[in-house]
Amino acid sequence: MKRGKKYKEAEKLIENGKLYEPKEAFELLEKMPKANFDETVELHVKLGVDSKHAEQQVRGTVVLPNGTGKTLKVLVFAKGDKAKEAEEAGADFVGAEELIPKIEKENWFDYDVIVATPNMMGVVGRLGKILGPKGLMPNPKSGTVTMDVAKAIKEIKSGKVEYRLDKTNIIHLGFGKVSFGSEKLEENYRTVIDAIIKAKPAAAKGQYIRSVAVAKTMGPSIYINQK
Repeated sequence: MKRGKKYKEAEKLIENGKLYEPKEAFELLEKMPKANFDETVELHVKLGVDSKHAEQQVRGTVVLPNGTGKTLKVLVFAKGDKAKEAEEAGADFVGAEELIPKIEKENWFDYDVIVATPNMMGVVGRLGKILGPKGLMPNPKSGTVTMDVAKAIKEIKSGKVEYRLDKTNIIHLGFGKVSFGSEKLEENYRTVIDAIIKAKPAAAKGQYIRSVAVAKTMGPSIYINQK
């Protein structure tokens, strides 16, 4: 894969084979050449678990102290008082059955997260084949199937992120922007890592965290010494 000039310059700043302390890693990230947009900073954590086994799944949510740097649009499936509550809490879109054809036939995806009240999951379930592959299906584990729609919307808008294991036993997620600066990025990083450590399954054996790397959208990975 051909790499650009800025990527190559950034790569030169990283010592080959070195594991950086978190503070060092984020200071190094700040020194790297900047892209012409505010890049997302991504986290990649390889875990010593087997995602094929249900009891070794790692999934959860965490509210980042400094937000994500992105304002997420929230769609809420609710009726009656709960629909009104969602509108008052700042949901971008609120509806029920009438949204099904809009999503199915018009490919309407002008939102980042879907929240649903439990009694609406029969309706939302009809969209499973469309929403599932896009990672948009509401789930009780991520707090997006709930009667407390106002709380869910507030958390999502203030920087709640979901972490989940992929098929290769790695968690990938964005946890801030380059413009945050090293201190805020480190705070967000520690919040996510602590949550992942606390989510360690009882069935996990041996070394739990195998490797941790951070990278900005257009940059190389920096490996972190995560004890």
